[in-house]
Amino acid sequence: MAKRWVAALLAAMPWMVESQAEKPVYAHFIVGIVENYTVDDWKADITQAQEIGIDGFALNCAPERIDGYTPKQLANAYQAAEELGFKMFISFDFAYWSPGDTADITDIVGNYNDGAIVSTFVGDNMDWNAVKSALPNQKITALSNIQDPSFLASAQTGLDGAFSWYAWPTDGGNSIIPGPMTTIWDERFIQNLAGRPYMAPVSPWFFTHFNTKNWVFICEDQPTRRWEQMLTLKPALVEIVTWNDFGESHYISGSQPNHSDDGSSAWASGYPHDGFRTLWAPYIAAYKSGADKPIVESDQLVYWYRTTPKDIVCTSDTLGPPNGIQYLADVVFVATMLTEPAELTMTSGGNAPVTVTIDAGIRTTNFTIGVGQQSFSVSRNGAMILSGTSDKEVTSSCETYNYNPYVGVLSST
Repeated sequence: MAKRWVAALLAAMPWMVESQAEKPVYAHFIVGIVENYTVDDWKADITQAQEIGIDGFALNCAPERIDGYTPKQLANAYQAAEELGFKMFISFDFAYWSPGDTADITDIVGNYNDGAIVSTFVGDNMDWNAVKSALPNQKITALSNIQDPSFLASAQTGLDGAFSWYAWPTDGGNSIIPGPMTTIWDERFIQNLAGRPYMAPVSPWFFTHFNTKNWVFICEDQPTRRWEQMLTLKPALVEIVTWNDFGESHYISGSQPNHSDDGSSAWASGYPHDGFRTLWAPYIAAYKSGADKPIVESDQLVYWYRTTPKDIVCTSDTLGPPNGIQYLADVVFVATMLTEPAELTMTSGGNAPVTVTIDAGIRTTNFTIGVGQQSFSVSRNGAMILSGTSDKEVTSSCETYNYNPYVGVLSST
């Protein structure tokens, strides 16, 4: 039954069927921080995304009454996408929209979603039947973000499938539980969808430190664990959460110099996540091809870690430590991407070097964190093939709390 639904979805949306796009991968893009973007800025992001196999952006946007630049940036996004052969669809952010905005939502869908997906952030109570009735000549595939998957079994709101936001270990909402990440929420969605397409979320991290939300989810080995779950689960679609939400630390984009700052630069500036794109490219290719494992074509190493131990007390932070730190481990994570087995040596600060034998493929290993420099090396048959020291040290003091990971890459020459 699931295969019939996927086939119907693809037949209804021929723009999805390109190269490997039978299993499309999208990335959640926050329009609310790119009010100053030009078409060329959009193209820069699109090019980064295309390099690792992402098919399109889900454009998280607020109404024009909230963000006056929304129409301009949607137009810029679609223009850039058309010129580069990329896909876009609207993800209405129901922190700001409501069912009372159905007429405006219908106008936007009519202008931009010619035969495409339409999605949301929350928005469980949005009735898509009204939108579809108002646009009878347009194919609309509603994959809303639903918070309670049991709702899907009896929903009469015109849903064609669903998207989950539960990309981190949780009992629901923003509750934080010990890791690791499981597929329990995915399985609930799939069961209640009864064969309709499921757009599964994949996210590398979640830390935020605003006065309205101050927490860290337990995502430590999640950058690889979650993709391994996708290769087993094989959902109809995947949405990466997110491309550029610096405020919640789950971005995988570059630094985006022209985006606005909502205060998140306090923890995102100087903390690149580009390495997650390097790590995820083979997983995306494997997911699209239906493979059970990623194929590694060159020797690389991606590492990530927090830059202070979890129990350090920061001296100038009025918000206090984020909720969730009690479940964290003080470790450095290293994902080796190897064409053949090799020896990995990691030296964390003042700790003694640790050497482990690593199999071919992508493997994630963790090491006890030490204050100071973080150094990595990989050797094979007695010859060094990768070696380097991170630009960011682990420190034993801080002014403000930052549980955003620093991510780095070592590549063979």
